[in-house]
Amino acid sequence: MAANYDTIAGTYDFISRIVFGKALVESQVCLLPYVPDKGRLLIVGGGTGWILEALAKTHQQELRIDYVESSAKMIARSQKRNCGTHRVNFIHTPVEHYNAKEKYDTILTAFFFDNFQATTIRDIFTRLDLLCNHQGIWLYVDFVYDKRKSPLWQKSLLKLMYFFFRVTSRIETKELLNMDFCFSGSYAKTVELSHYSGFIKSIVYKKIK
Repeated sequence: MAANYDTIAGTYDFISRIVFGKALVESQVCLLPYVPDKGRLLIVGGGTGWILEALAKTHQQELRIDYVESSAKMIARSQKRNCGTHRVNFIHTPVEHYNAKEKYDTILTAFFFDNFQATTIRDIFTRLDLLCNHQGIWLYVDFVYDKRKSPLWQKSLLKLMYFFFRVTSRIETKELLNMDFCFSGSYAKTVELSHYSGFIKSIVYKKIK
């Protein structure tokens, strides 16, 4: 059964800020300057849509944005956002079913791949990779965890998060995977920033193959 965030759409931002403060927001906003002006941007799993208002503040020139989100209630909240001059196409579908006629200059996936098992990640990544222009930008934000090095509090918080989202949203996985196996060889890491004591990474990748 596919994950669905409808049940927590109304409280998602509130809950996340109780736990993480401004870290989830800052980890995404810090990457927005790397979105090229006047380009095509794909936002995958955009949630409540606050990122659209952030883009309206950082980019005055029009962007063409496709906003793909599987939760109907998240889409409804996102459509109420002030998008400034940008043209936003809201697409209510799982990204696994999404096809586009044109490629994108930038792809943004924030706290998205942590919902899936390895086989699903590979399928989704391949689909999105085909939609990214050569030398296009992929903005990646997510939690990171190393079983050998990460502190105990990160392990405990991660277990609690996965339990919560399995119960409320039926996500398919129970563990956080290292995404290097997808990006390695085809993308060059140009920027990497850490947040929340290293528990969150914000990365700018450039497509090289």
